[in-house]
Parts: sequence; structure tokens; C-alpha cells
Amino acid sequence: MSKKLKATEDVKSMSPKLKRRDYEDELAKLHVELVKLQQWVVHKGLKVCVIFEGRDTAGKGGTIKAITERVSPRVFRVVALPSPTEREKSQMYIQRYLPHLPAAGEIVIFDRSWYNRAGVERVMGFCTEEQTKRFLAIVPNVEKAIIESGVILLKYWLEVSPEEQTRRLEARINDGRKLWKLSPMDVKSYGRWYDYSRARDDMFAATDSSWAPWFVARSDDKKRARLNIIHHLLDHIPYEEAPRDKVKLPKRQDPDGYREPDYPFKFVPERAWSVG
Repeated sequence: MSKKLKATEDVKSMSPKLKRRDYEDELAKLHVELVKLQQWVVHKGLKVCVIFEGRDTAGKGGTIKAITERVSPRVFRVVALPSPTEREKSQMYIQRYLPHLPAAGEIVIFDRSWYNRAGVERVMGFCTEEQTKRFLAIVPNVEKAIIESGVILLKYWLEVSPEEQTRRLEARINDGRKLWKLSPMDVKSYGRWYDYSRARDDMFAATDSSWAPWFVARSDDKKRARLNIIHHLLDHIPYEEAPRDKVKLPKRQDPDGYREPDYPFKFVPERAWSVG
């Protein structure tokens, strides 16, 4: 097991659950910094790639949403590829991911990535052991080439305890708002906890390189994990406040005889007034 992961496990119970108000206040401050980062990335033409991997229900989607909800989707671009087509299955494995790497002025976030081969594909039998070994052998050099091309690459693994994973999956089963989050693969994977642990350990041993290390976030407390990851991301991408002109709204034009038309607009009914 990675020493980094062991360290997070040793402290997993030291922090109390984060209160919602404290979380929202801190997240609001971080959103301001993420906007500054966005402006700096565009201003300097930086290329940033962020990979999110982890256990099922570990909170990857919620973390990505927390990062992106106040920034431009044209700068912060989320990539979540579906299952490969028959044509893509015949390609070099990593080929379908490469076109999504960032150009200048972009931050690309992979919601799962080429590391599918080291995780779900390996555990669930979608690739052979030989294919996995070959992938683990070559991916560090691929990532070195990506970094040498000028990309800032960050890799995050979200780790959740088996008890919390069970609680979250049961919540998905019993909450109509969360049914869409429960895939047949989640159910099949649930019983393979230790197969996934072994696959994770092999992945870390082979790909936790000095140029592209793995950063592990304990995510039993999802709110605290999101804040920790955003802080870490901001610390690892050098940025400043980009120069910008002071904004002053111009004077609005005179109506010059314009009147609202006498037209039967189909307004949305005011139902929200009855709430609360």
C-alpha cells in the first residue's frame, strides 16, 4: 500500500464532520480564488489537466461540481467519456483520451481517465492482465511526455471507507433523486472491494511518479474533502490576479418612443410563491 494512502488512513477519524454553514463560507472564498485562477490561465495561456479517480461513491462528481460551479465551462472543461465504441476498442488504448488534453488557456478535468484500465476494466474483466501490465508500464512515460509538452498535470484519488460506501449506495437505492447515480456496474463492483484495493495498490506502485504523483483525499466527509482538494489544487497551480480594466456600465439608451407590445406572452405560472 502507498505510504501516502496509509498516512491518510491513520488520520481519517481525527476531524469532525464539517458544518454546512462553515463549508459554504469557505467554499465561497475558494470560488473567488478559482475565478482568479481561471483568469490567470487564460491570460498566460496555461494548460492544466486534473484527473479524478477513486472508489465508487467517493465523491468525484460532487468535488468536480464544487470546483466548476462558479467558473466558465469554456475554460474549465469536464471530460467524462462513455464506454468505448467498437472503433475505439481497436485503437491504441490511450488514443481516445489524448484529443481531450488542454490547449492554451484551458483547464481540463477528467471524471475518470485513462486509469480506467488499471481499475474497473481490470477488476471487472474488460481487459486482460497482460493489457493492464502493459498499460502500467508505459503510462508514466506518457505522462512525462504530457508534462514536457507544457501541461500541468494533477492526479487525485478519492478514498472512502467500506462503511461509508455502503451507506451511500443504500441512499442511492432508497432516494428517488439519486437513482440515476446507481449503475449496474456499481452494484456488481460493490462485492469486489479487495480486488479494487489490490488494483489501486498496483496502480500507485507503478504510476506514483516524481513528475506525476498521486494525491489521496479521504472523503468520508465529502464537504471537507472538497475543500481540501480545492485548496490543494490552488496551491499546486502557480497563479496571480490577472490585470483587467476597471468596469463601468455605460449609460442606457433612451427609449426613443419604444413601448412594450400588447402581446399575449405565455408566462411561466408563479408557483414558487406558495413554497415556504
